[in-house]
Amino acid sequence: DSNEFQKALSCFLFLPGWIRYAERVLGSLVTPHICTARSPQQIMGCLVKDYFTKQQKLSPDKLYHMVVAPCFDKKLEAVREEFYNSLLDSRDVDCVLTSGEVFLLMEQMKVSVADLDSVPLDHVLSEAGDQALVRHEGKGSEGFLEHVFKYAATELFGLDVDEITYKTLRNRDFQEVCLERDGEVLLQFASVYGFRNIQTLVHRMRTGRIPYQLVEVLSCPGGCVSGRGQAEGETGGRVDKALVQQMEEAYSSLTVRLPDTNPDLLILYQDWLEGQDSTHANTLLHTQYTQQTPSQTQTHIQW
Repeated sequence: DSNEFQKALSCFLFLPGWIRYAERVLGSLVTPHICTARSPQQIMGCLVKDYFTKQQKLSPDKLYHMVVAPCFDKKLEAVREEFYNSLLDSRDVDCVLTSGEVFLLMEQMKVSVADLDSVPLDHVLSEAGDQALVRHEGKGSEGFLEHVFKYAATELFGLDVDEITYKTLRNRDFQEVCLERDGEVLLQFASVYGFRNIQTLVHRMRTGRIPYQLVEVLSCPGGCVSGRGQAEGETGGRVDKALVQQMEEAYSSLTVRLPDTNPDLLILYQDWLEGQDSTHANTLLHTQYTQQTPSQTQTHIQW
């Protein structure tokens, strides 16, 4: 049944700014449909504070976990109540610094990257294994959408999708991708970046004109790679397009490795999470988003 299929798959992927807006302003219009999977930042927090500390025989409160992110809103995500262990007085992520803040600290300390020696990457799971940098499919922001689209096409319809072609709608920050067979639309996903486009999306939701099974929503125009927390170039506070292009090219040069071909994930699901559909996996890898009442937040928030 196509309606049941859409109901089962329909969800919004997230960035903390979008979550904050959805919980405080949009409420039940959106929150039941937000993907419950934790963000990479918070999954890494669980990996460090639960799996790694057990491997090292440490108490989670004895380890300080810092994340470098392109977005100031990741700080808001790290301090959410559900990511705090009151019994151990420990957060999954203790500190979030933006790349711009790291750059500022380096300037204050008169440290230059060119003067630093390269060191091997640490390996959380073991001392052995492939330690090279790898990437997911897609660019810096829309990799999750591409992975889910290709996976759904294969698992639900038996179709292999090698390349995804985006159709630009209002602008390059509002795009959609469709899977068709014999003239029938099987999947229809969208990527929506920036709050101007988000407002358009919300208006269409209110009028019942949303055909998508999945929407990737990011608060920053241009996606995460253009986040306001990024180190700035010589553009005086504006997005440095040349720097963004340089980052995208560096990222695209990395080898693609799909999650389901990563042997480390199999180890984690077996040894740490007790299986893919276990209660432990659901607790550590998922969360919930709900409408916040006026007593919990300010209703006059402006975006």
